[in-house]
Amino acid sequence: MNQSGGLKTDRQGLIRSHLYANGFSTIQDIADAVGASLATVRRDLQLLQEAGAIDRVHGGARIAKGSSVELAFQEREKRQLGAKRAISNAAYKRLSPRTAIFLDAGTTVLQLAKLIRIDPMPLRIFTNGLIVAQEFMNVPNLDVVLLGGQLRSENASLVGPQAEAMLETIWFDQLFLGASAVSGDGAIYSVDSAESSLNRKMLSRSSNRFVLADSSKFGTTATYKVAPLNSAKLITDADLSKDWRAQLIDLGVETIFADQGAKS
Repeated sequence: MNQSGGLKTDRQGLIRSHLYANGFSTIQDIADAVGASLATVRRDLQLLQEAGAIDRVHGGARIAKGSSVELAFQEREKRQLGAKRAISNAAYKRLSPRTAIFLDAGTTVLQLAKLIRIDPMPLRIFTNGLIVAQEFMNVPNLDVVLLGGQLRSENASLVGPQAEAMLETIWFDQLFLGASAVSGDGAIYSVDSAESSLNRKMLSRSSNRFVLADSSKFGTTATYKVAPLNSAKLITDADLSKDWRAQLIDLGVETIFADQGAKS
Protein backbone atom coordinates (compact mmCIF):
# COMPACT_ATOMS: atom_id res chain seq x y z
CA MET A 1 0.00 0.00 0.00
CA ASN A 2 2.82 2.39 0.93
CA GLN A 3 4.67 1.48 -2.26
CA SER A 4 1.58 2.28 -4.31
CA GLY A 5 1.25 5.64 -2.58
CA GLY A 6 4.90 6.36 -3.27
CA LEU A 7 4.52 5.57 -6.96
CA LYS A 8 1.53 7.90 -7.15
CA THR A 9 3.48 10.70 -5.48
CA ASP A 10 6.42 10.19 -7.85
CA ARG A 11 4.11 10.22 -10.86
CA GLN A 12 2.42 13.41 -9.73
CA GLY A 13 5.84 14.97 -9.27
CA LEU A 14 6.70 14.02 -12.85
CA ILE A 15 3.46 15.59 -14.04
CA ARG A 16 4.25 18.83 -12.24
CA SER A 17 7.79 18.88 -13.63
CA HIS A 18 6.49 18.24 -17.16
CA LEU A 19 3.96 21.07 -16.91
CA TYR A 20 6.55 23.44 -15.47
CA ALA A 21 8.99 22.69 -18.30
CA ASN A 22 6.48 22.59 -21.16
CA GLY A 23 3.61 24.83 -20.15
CA PHE A 24 0.08 23.85 -21.12
CA SER A 25 -0.07 20.20 -22.17
CA THR A 26 -2.87 17.95 -23.33
CA ILE A 27 -3.81 14.93 -21.25
CA GLN A 28 -2.37 12.71 -23.99
CA ASP A 29 0.95 14.59 -23.90
CA ILE A 30 1.12 14.20 -20.14
CA ALA A 31 0.26 10.49 -20.32
CA ASP A 32 3.02 9.94 -22.89
CA ALA A 33 5.52 11.91 -20.78
CA VAL A 34 4.92 9.99 -17.54
CA GLY A 35 4.07 6.58 -19.03
CA ALA A 36 0.59 6.29 -17.56
CA SER A 37 -2.90 5.68 -18.90
CA LEU A 38 -5.27 8.53 -19.69
CA ALA A 39 -7.55 7.47 -16.84
CA THR A 40 -4.66 7.48 -14.36
CA VAL A 41 -3.50 10.89 -15.53
CA ARG A 42 -7.01 12.30 -15.19
CA ARG A 43 -7.19 11.07 -11.58
CA ASP A 44 -3.76 12.55 -10.82
CA LEU A 45 -4.71 15.87 -12.39
CA GLN A 46 -7.85 15.99 -10.28
CA LEU A 47 -5.80 15.46 -7.10
CA LEU A 48 -3.19 18.02 -8.16
CA GLN A 49 -5.92 20.55 -8.90
CA GLU A 50 -7.51 19.97 -5.50
CA ALA A 51 -4.09 20.57 -3.92
CA GLY A 52 -3.75 23.86 -5.84
CA ALA A 53 -0.70 22.68 -7.78
CA ILE A 54 -2.18 22.79 -11.29
CA ASP A 55 -5.07 24.33 -13.19
CA ARG A 56 -7.26 22.12 -15.36
CA VAL A 57 -7.88 23.65 -18.76
CA HIS A 58 -10.15 22.23 -21.46
CA GLY A 59 -8.34 19.23 -22.89
CA GLY A 60 -5.29 19.51 -20.63
CA ALA A 61 -3.60 21.27 -17.72
CA ARG A 62 -0.99 23.84 -16.74
CA ILE A 63 0.94 24.74 -13.59
CA ALA A 64 -1.03 26.91 -11.19
CA LYS A 65 0.47 30.39 -11.00
CA GLY A 66 0.99 30.23 -7.26
CA SER A 67 2.97 26.99 -7.35
CA SER A 68 5.49 27.86 -10.07
CA VAL A 69 8.00 29.46 -7.66
CA GLU A 70 7.98 26.42 -5.38
CA LEU A 71 8.49 24.09 -8.31
CA ALA A 72 11.26 26.22 -9.78
CA PHE A 73 13.14 25.95 -6.48
CA GLN A 74 12.55 22.18 -6.43
CA GLU A 75 13.90 21.86 -9.96
CA ARG A 76 17.08 23.79 -9.05
CA GLU A 77 17.47 21.68 -5.93
CA LYS A 78 17.63 18.51 -8.06
CA ARG A 79 20.41 19.77 -10.33
CA GLN A 80 23.85 18.35 -9.56
CA LEU A 81 22.28 16.69 -6.52
CA GLY A 82 25.12 14.19 -6.02
CA ALA A 83 27.68 16.99 -5.98
CA LYS A 84 25.57 19.14 -3.68
CA ARG A 85 25.21 16.29 -1.19
CA ALA A 86 28.95 15.61 -1.24
CA ILE A 87 29.69 19.30 -0.69
CA SER A 88 27.20 19.50 2.16
CA ASN A 89 28.74 16.41 3.76
CA ALA A 90 32.16 18.06 3.69
CA ALA A 91 30.66 21.23 5.17
CA TYR A 92 28.87 19.29 7.92
CA LYS A 93 32.20 17.81 9.05
CA ARG A 94 33.44 21.36 9.72
CA LEU A 95 30.64 22.26 12.12
CA SER A 96 31.43 22.62 15.80
CA PRO A 97 28.81 22.19 18.56
CA ARG A 98 27.66 25.26 20.50
CA THR A 99 28.63 27.76 17.84
CA ALA A 100 26.63 30.34 15.88
CA ILE A 101 26.36 29.71 12.15
CA PHE A 102 24.63 31.36 9.21
CA LEU A 103 23.08 29.33 6.40
CA ASP A 104 22.06 31.24 3.29
CA ALA A 105 19.07 30.38 1.13
CA GLY A 106 20.82 28.44 -1.67
CA THR A 107 19.97 24.90 -2.72
CA THR A 108 23.43 23.52 -1.89
CA VAL A 109 23.26 25.00 1.59
CA LEU A 110 19.80 23.43 1.89
CA GLN A 111 21.48 20.02 1.63
CA LEU A 112 23.63 20.98 4.63
CA ALA A 113 20.46 21.91 6.51
CA LYS A 114 19.04 18.46 5.76
CA LEU A 115 22.15 16.82 7.24
CA ILE A 116 21.85 18.94 10.38
CA ARG A 117 18.22 17.88 10.72
CA ILE A 118 19.16 14.19 10.40
CA ASP A 119 22.08 14.39 12.85
CA PRO A 120 21.64 17.54 14.95
CA MET A 121 24.13 19.03 17.38
CA PRO A 122 23.72 22.03 19.68
CA LEU A 123 23.87 25.02 17.31
CA ARG A 124 22.53 28.52 17.05
CA ILE A 125 21.47 28.82 13.42
CA PHE A 126 20.64 32.04 11.57
CA THR A 127 19.22 31.98 8.05
CA ASN A 128 17.40 34.12 5.52
CA GLY A 129 16.00 31.04 3.76
CA LEU A 130 12.40 30.06 4.40
CA ILE A 131 12.88 26.52 3.11
CA VAL A 132 16.12 26.17 5.06
CA ALA A 133 14.36 27.25 8.26
CA GLN A 134 11.56 24.74 7.68
CA GLU A 135 14.09 21.92 7.83
CA PHE A 136 14.61 22.68 11.52
CA MET A 137 11.02 22.49 12.69
CA ASN A 138 10.86 20.43 15.92
CA VAL A 139 14.56 19.45 15.76
CA PRO A 140 16.17 19.24 19.22
CA ASN A 141 19.32 21.13 20.26
CA LEU A 142 18.86 23.88 17.69
CA ASP A 143 18.23 27.57 18.36
CA VAL A 144 17.01 28.89 15.02
CA VAL A 145 16.59 32.55 14.03
CA LEU A 146 15.03 33.62 10.72
CA LEU A 147 15.97 37.08 9.44
CA GLY A 148 13.21 39.55 8.76
CA GLY A 149 13.03 41.47 5.52
CA GLN A 150 11.47 41.61 2.08
CA LEU A 151 10.40 38.29 0.59
CA ARG A 152 12.26 37.31 -2.56
CA SER A 153 9.93 34.65 -3.89
CA GLU A 154 12.29 33.33 -6.56
CA ASN A 155 14.64 31.97 -3.91
CA ALA A 156 12.22 31.72 -0.96
CA SER A 157 14.54 34.13 0.87
CA LEU A 158 14.33 37.32 2.92
CA VAL A 159 16.47 40.25 1.79
CA GLY A 160 16.63 44.02 1.93
CA PRO A 161 17.52 46.79 4.42
CA GLN A 162 15.74 45.16 7.38
CA ALA A 163 17.66 41.91 6.94
CA GLU A 164 20.96 43.78 6.57
CA ALA A 165 20.25 45.88 9.67
CA MET A 166 19.65 42.73 11.70
CA LEU A 167 23.02 41.33 10.61
CA GLU A 168 24.75 44.45 11.96
CA THR A 169 23.99 43.25 15.50
CA ILE A 170 25.13 39.62 15.09
CA TRP A 171 28.49 37.85 14.69
CA PHE A 172 28.78 34.30 13.34
CA ASP A 173 31.42 31.68 13.97
CA GLN A 174 30.78 30.21 10.52
CA LEU A 175 29.01 31.24 7.33
CA PHE A 176 27.91 28.78 4.65
CA LEU A 177 27.13 30.66 1.45
CA GLY A 178 25.97 29.40 -1.92
CA ALA A 179 26.75 31.00 -5.28
CA SER A 180 24.69 31.55 -8.40
CA ALA A 181 27.85 31.79 -10.48
CA VAL A 182 31.65 31.86 -10.20
CA SER A 183 32.87 33.98 -13.07
CA GLY A 184 36.18 33.92 -14.89
CA ASP A 185 37.32 37.00 -12.96
CA GLY A 186 37.45 34.89 -9.80
CA ALA A 187 34.41 36.44 -8.15
CA ILE A 188 31.08 35.13 -6.86
CA TYR A 189 27.98 36.53 -8.57
CA SER A 190 24.24 36.59 -7.85
CA VAL A 191 21.23 37.05 -10.10
CA ASP A 192 19.62 39.52 -7.67
CA SER A 193 20.98 42.86 -6.39
CA ALA A 194 19.35 42.64 -2.95
CA GLU A 195 20.60 39.07 -2.48
CA SER A 196 24.15 40.07 -3.47
CA SER A 197 24.11 43.00 -1.04
CA LEU A 198 22.92 40.76 1.80
CA ASN A 199 25.54 38.16 0.92
CA ARG A 200 28.28 40.78 1.24
CA LYS A 201 26.95 41.71 4.67
CA MET A 202 26.99 38.02 5.70
CA LEU A 203 30.65 37.77 4.70
CA SER A 204 31.54 40.86 6.76
CA ARG A 205 29.90 39.43 9.91
CA SER A 206 31.53 35.97 9.99
CA SER A 207 34.79 34.63 11.42
CA ASN A 208 35.02 31.56 9.16
CA ARG A 209 33.48 31.79 5.73
CA PHE A 210 32.72 28.93 3.35
CA VAL A 211 31.36 29.15 -0.19
CA LEU A 212 29.54 26.00 -1.26
CA ALA A 213 29.53 25.80 -5.07
CA ASP A 214 29.39 22.75 -7.32
CA SER A 215 31.61 22.59 -10.40
CA SER A 216 28.78 23.49 -12.79
CA LYS A 217 28.73 27.04 -11.34
CA PHE A 218 32.31 27.78 -12.46
CA GLY A 219 32.81 29.72 -15.66
CA THR A 220 29.23 30.99 -15.56
CA THR A 221 28.02 34.54 -15.14
CA ALA A 222 25.31 36.41 -13.28
CA THR A 223 24.56 40.10 -13.03
CA TYR A 224 25.56 41.23 -9.54
CA LYS A 225 28.99 40.77 -8.01
CA VAL A 226 29.04 39.51 -4.42
CA ALA A 227 32.74 39.24 -3.53
CA PRO A 228 36.08 37.80 -4.66
CA LEU A 229 36.14 34.03 -4.25
CA ASN A 230 39.28 34.26 -2.12
CA SER A 231 37.31 36.08 0.59
CA ALA A 232 36.18 32.64 1.82
CA LYS A 233 37.18 29.00 1.82
CA LEU A 234 35.66 27.06 -1.07
CA ILE A 235 33.99 23.66 -0.90
CA THR A 236 33.36 22.18 -4.34
CA ASP A 237 33.23 18.76 -6.00
CA ALA A 238 35.99 16.73 -7.61
CA ASP A 239 34.64 17.32 -11.14
CA LEU A 240 36.11 20.82 -11.22
CA SER A 241 38.30 21.23 -14.29
CA LYS A 242 42.12 21.35 -14.22
CA ASP A 243 42.08 24.91 -15.53
CA TRP A 244 39.86 26.08 -12.69
CA ARG A 245 41.93 24.17 -10.12
CA ALA A 246 45.01 26.03 -11.37
CA GLN A 247 43.17 29.36 -11.27
CA LEU A 248 42.08 28.73 -7.67
CA ILE A 249 45.74 28.24 -6.72
CA ASP A 250 46.67 31.47 -8.50
CA LEU A 251 43.86 33.30 -6.67
CA GLY A 252 44.97 31.94 -3.31
CA VAL A 253 41.63 30.26 -2.64
CA GLU A 254 41.74 27.60 0.09
CA THR A 255 39.77 24.79 -1.55
CA ILE A 256 38.21 21.62 -0.17
CA PHE A 257 37.27 18.99 -2.77
CA ALA A 258 34.30 16.91 -1.65
CA ASP A 259 34.32 13.16 -2.27
CA GLN A 260 31.09 12.14 -4.00
CA GLY A 261 31.71 8.58 -2.87
CA ALA A 262 31.47 9.63 0.77
CA LYS A 263 28.31 8.77 2.63
CA SER A 264 26.19 11.66 3.76
